[in-house]
Amino acid sequence: MTGVLGDILPLAIGVAISPIPIIAAILMLLSPQAKGTSVGFLIGWVLGIVVAVTVFTLLSSIIPEQDPDAAKPIAGTIKIILGVLLLLLAMRQWRSRPKAGEEPPMPKWMSAIDGMNAGRGLLLGFVLAAVNPKNLLLGAAAGVSIGTGGLAVGESTIAILVFTLIAAASVAIPVIAYLVASARMAGPLESLRHWLVHNNATVMAVLLLVIGFAVIGKGIGSF
Repeated sequence: MTGVLGDILPLAIGVAISPIPIIAAILMLLSPQAKGTSVGFLIGWVLGIVVAVTVFTLLSSIIPEQDPDAAKPIAGTIKIILGVLLLLLAMRQWRSRPKAGEEPPMPKWMSAIDGMNAGRGLLLGFVLAAVNPKNLLLGAAAGVSIGTGGLAVGESTIAILVFTLIAAASVAIPVIAYLVASARMAGPLESLRHWLVHNNATVMAVLLLVIGFAVIGKGIGSF
């Protein structure tokens, strides 16, 4: 159990330190329908994380069980492939960094956030958590670790819960903080949004690079 938790912890942090959904949540908190939209987004974000990790956990559990001390070539190969994909994604993020003095382009859907309601916020949160390539790869890697970790159903459920709590924290914290003290949060949220917009590519490139090598290392260690 502890070994699996050690494997998924950096992956959960990788999902949590994801500037785009945090920026989206902040924009919703600064929009006319802040409370409804942001809560819907948070619910969708959590659901997306749970669904992605659970699906890959169930798929990985199909792999035939082996002696815990024996090599696990199938799980190792899957982890190496996922790690390589994360490294490629890191390279793509690094190349997309804005030049000095250049305003980084943001996704077109962000301009529609002001007009979103709670339902659309929920759908957007789910898509960013479960369909976004970066989060999907991290969720897949976590699911493989849980599904091939030889855990009982209850232990797997706890592992998924721990992963979800950590991965969702970066969106949950600003949303909950705004609901508690909305008047005092507007300024800090705008400052955070500005920093994340200008450093999104660099943060994600470094993060994916580190996690990618870690996942490849875990994969090699499975042989």
